[in-house]
Amino acid sequence: QVRLVESGGGTVQAGGSLKLSCAVSGIDYRKCVMGWHRQPPGKETIHVSSINFGGVTDYNLSVRGRFTISRDIGKNFIYLQMTNLTTEDTAVYYCTADCTTGPHRGQGTQVTVSS
Repeated sequence: QVRLVESGGGTVQAGGSLKLSCAVSGIDYRKCVMGWHRQPPGKETIHVSSINFGGVTDYNLSVRGRFTISRDIGKNFIYLQMTNLTTEDTAVYYCTADCTTGPHRGQGTQVTVSS
């Protein structure tokens, strides 16, 4: 059974940093693209970043250069290091797994950036 559990969200001032973690279980990394999505208040969910089995990463243009996705397959964790945060980054952040068997998503963690 796939399980994705996010942690590390919170409130931070603009210009600050946060690191999100996602504890992963039940995943075959060879068959999944791991990533992060976010849903700002009152808006639709969008892709933030992803990393495939080969380690190739992808970023939404709005976060490129500020966010870094990484993983520790041995420890079964996916991370999202976020720097130079702005109020536009305020959202619920979801850990996601886009697998050949279907998509999966965690419960989400709230990130609030205050001005």
